[in-house]
Amino acid sequence: MKDIFALRLYTRVARLGSFSAAARECGLSQSQASRIVADLEAELGVRLLSRTTRAVVPTEAGGEFLARIETILAALDEAEHSVREGGDLRGMLRMSMPTSFGIRDVIPRLASFAQRHPNLHIQLQLGDRRQDLVKDAVDVAIRLGRLPDSTATAKLIATIPRVVVAAPDYLARHGAPETPDDLVHHRIVGGTAAAVPTAWRFQRAGRESAIKLEPHFSTDENEGAIAAAAAGFGITSTSGWACRRELESGSLIRLLPEWTLAGIPVHAYFPMGRATRAAARSAIDHLVASFLRDPTDTPI
Repeated sequence: MKDIFALRLYTRVARLGSFSAAARECGLSQSQASRIVADLEAELGVRLLSRTTRAVVPTEAGGEFLARIETILAALDEAEHSVREGGDLRGMLRMSMPTSFGIRDVIPRLASFAQRHPNLHIQLQLGDRRQDLVKDAVDVAIRLGRLPDSTATAKLIATIPRVVVAAPDYLARHGAPETPDDLVHHRIVGGTAAAVPTAWRFQRAGRESAIKLEPHFSTDENEGAIAAAAAGFGITSTSGWACRRELESGSLIRLLPEWTLAGIPVHAYFPMGRATRAAARSAIDHLVASFLRDPTDTPI
């Protein structure tokens, strides 16, 4: 197990480009981490890392070793999980996802999964901005909207409905749009670019209408867009799940209900591909089953 720990430590140093950062993750001092990796290099008879004052990067041999060993470590996780009593998962599971979706839909659905695996530490990294998933050791990222071209593995979790909403106060002052074309005369609240494009595409009875809109207020967090709409800044388009509480309480009102907007695909994105740990796949399988049981239809 000591040798396996050395291999895991090496993968984190190589991915983070830092002995100190990897040491903190593993509960070691920087000198301890450096010595363990140096012992691994001595045992293999090859230098795995090029160390400079600015960065730590894998050598050519170290890069090839990294690609091979990550797949082996993932397979080892699978083997341990398969024979462990009750299929108990252990260690750290790092998940990344947009703030609204994480708080409002993922965390409640993960509660039963966490209860079944009390020895698994689940760490959620919430934020609407994209990050370096490999460097941050993210096992699985949940992404809304179109995925960028990538060699990483992705799995569709669900497709969530999109709605157009505004606060009663705003509608009292400006009136409610009766058709999508009327939106050009209203104040628009812009959300995250990945989930809400500049052109809102509506469909009704086989007819499609694409309305290009310029926001008067914008934010890089979906929670901010919902809060701004509820405060009366203007009209926004977001997922029906993200603003479900506001619709139920009446602080937001759904507009143009006879028109439908294209749904937002939700994918699980595995940056390590075949080297993905068993805990990440199990968590996503749990979420997929949960969304199938409870699709959470958009309230009107």
